[in-house]
Amino acid sequence: MHIDIQQASVSRIKEIPDGDLGFGRIFSDHMFSMDWSGDTWIEPRIHPYGPIEIIPSALALHYGQSVFEGLKAYRGPTDDRIRLFRPHSNAQRLKASCERLCIPCVSPDIFLEAIRELVSIDCAWVPHGPDCSLYIRPLLFGSEGTLAVRAASTYRFLIITAPVQEYFNRQGQGIYLKAEHRFTRASPGGTGGAKTAGNYAATLQPMSDSAGAGFDQILWLDGVEHRYVEEAGQMNIFFHLGDTIVTPDLSGTILPGITRDTALTILREWGYKIEERRISMDEVITASKTGNLREAFGAGTAAVVVPIDRIHYLGQDLQLPQAGNHSLCQQLYQAITELQFGVTQDNHGWSVLVD
Repeated sequence: MHIDIQQASVSRIKEIPDGDLGFGRIFSDHMFSMDWSGDTWIEPRIHPYGPIEIIPSALALHYGQSVFEGLKAYRGPTDDRIRLFRPHSNAQRLKASCERLCIPCVSPDIFLEAIRELVSIDCAWVPHGPDCSLYIRPLLFGSEGTLAVRAASTYRFLIITAPVQEYFNRQGQGIYLKAEHRFTRASPGGTGGAKTAGNYAATLQPMSDSAGAGFDQILWLDGVEHRYVEEAGQMNIFFHLGDTIVTPDLSGTILPGITRDTALTILREWGYKIEERRISMDEVITASKTGNLREAFGAGTAAVVVPIDRIHYLGQDLQLPQAGNHSLCQQLYQAITELQFGVTQDNHGWSVLVD
C-alpha cells in the first residue's frame, strides 16, 4: 500500500502538559485517512490532525453505523524502541465488528501498516514513563449521505493517536462499582460483542448518574434477569474464588477484550484453574460471606488491570478483600506491562516493533 504523506508544518508537541497527560485530551500531529468507494479502499493518506468534512446526512450520524478500536504504543525504558501490543488481535476484532455492522472490513495487513506508519511519523509523541503510552484509535464509519435505513455505500477509515496516562489512579485501594439493575448495556442478539459507538452511547446516562453518586464505574449485569455479572464499565471483570479464576464467558453480550485474553493466557501459564462462565451477584455475595472471594479486578486497554474495592448492589455495599502489593491483580499488572514495554521477553509474538 502506498500512503501519501503530508507533514504538519509545525508540531504541537510542546502543548503536552508536564506531568498530567490525562486520557484523550490532546492529540498528536498527524492522522491516517482512507475511503471506501466502488467496492475498494482508496486514497490512503497521512496528513495533519484536524477537523474533517462530513455531509450532514451521513448514515453514521443518523443510524450509528460506526465501529472503532483501541490499542497502544509503548516506549521501552531500556532500549527506547516503540512497540505495539497485540495489534493483530485488534485487527481481527475490528473485522468482527465490521461484519456485525455491515461495514467493509480493513484487512489486517493494511490495518497494521497504517498504524505503524502513523506511529513512526509521530514517534516523538510516544511518551516516556511506566504509566504512559500513545493511545491509538482506529475509527470506521458510514459516510454516504442518505436518510434511507440501510448500510452505507461509502465509508471512511481514520486513525488518530493521543499520548495518555493510565485511566485509573493506582494509588488507592481500588475502584468502587455500582451494580446496575435498571439500565442495560447489551442484550442477547444485540451488538454487545461488537465495538460500536451505540454501545457506549447507551451507557452515558447511567454512568453520569453513578459518577454523581460517588461511584467510579458501573458493573453491568445481564439484560434479561439483571442478576449475572457481565462487564465493569469498559473492562472485563475477573473474580478470584478459592483456587479458581472466574470470568464471564463470551456469550455475545460481552466485548472480547484483548487484555482479557492476555490475562487468561498468563493465568493459565501460571497454573491457575480458569472458568469462563456466568456468575451471578448472589454467588459473588455468598463467596464473600464464606471467605472464598479472594479478590476481584477489571482488565482493559485503558486501565490494564485494576483492583475492585467495593460493589454496591441493591442498596448494600459489598466490601472486597484488600488486594495489596502482592495480590494476583498486581502480579498480572506487572507481568502485562513488562511485556508491553519490552522489559521481559515476549514468547507469544504479541509485540510488534515500530521502526
